Amino acid sequence: LKYMVYMLKYDSVHKRFEGTVACEEVDGKEFLLVNHKRIAVFHEKDPACIPWGESGADYICESTGVFTAQEKAELHLKGGAKKVIISAPPKDAVPIYVVGVNHHEYKATDTVVSNASCTTNCLAPLTKVINDKFGIVEGLMTTVHAMTATQLTVDGPSRGGKDWRGGRCASQNIIPSSTGAAKAVGKCLPEMNGKLTGMAFRVPTPDVSVVDLTVRLEKPAKYEDIVAAVKEAAAGPMKGVL
Repeated sequence: LKYMVYMLKYDSVHKRFEGTVACEEVDGKEFLLVNHKRIAVFHEKDPACIPWGESGADYICESTGVFTAQEKAELHLKGGAKKVIISAPPKDAVPIYVVGVNHHEYKATDTVVSNASCTTNCLAPLTKVINDKFGIVEGLMTTVHAMTATQLTVDGPSRGGKDWRGGRCASQNIIPSSTGAAKAVGKCLPEMNGKLTGMAFRVPTPDVSVVDLTVRLEKPAKYEDIVAAVKEAAAGPMKGVL
């Protein structure tokens, strides 16, 4: 528990937390105190064993990267949660909602949903604006992605041993990788299904990533036309998103 306090207080990228962080144990139960607000802490491998209902947690952000399918994510509901939001593209038919793109299609009956990935949240809004205005025939996206915890600090076997490039030292290599963002865009924008393909490069930076999108348009458009369309969306329906 004290280690959690330490990890939240100090971060190599984001530096010091500008608030108060402490911990306490009450009647055998553990709590983090963040800005004097009490947060219950549990240590369970099985999500079904976490007493979400008792702690008053209705909406669960599933960010382990492990429980990304409907059946697995639903384990949180057994503990008393009402809704589960997966912070990654799902491995099955779990609906994907991206703010500014298709969040208005959310159904109250959905108990498990996906908010897709960081790459998809970057790519989908821009894709929607361009497709709505000019029509997209096909496109290629490339994400230049900061290194992640799944990579290695020194050369070695990659996880599972199948991705040879993925076993290279994260801080010294530009590593080609796969991304599910293009397929995820097709799920939240059905009209784009099958039209986009994508690839990723893991680069030796600790934070911040970028997406490059190249498309073939149905309607002719000048650079200025595309810029104007994006600006219009950013000031209007996608304000706060783009």
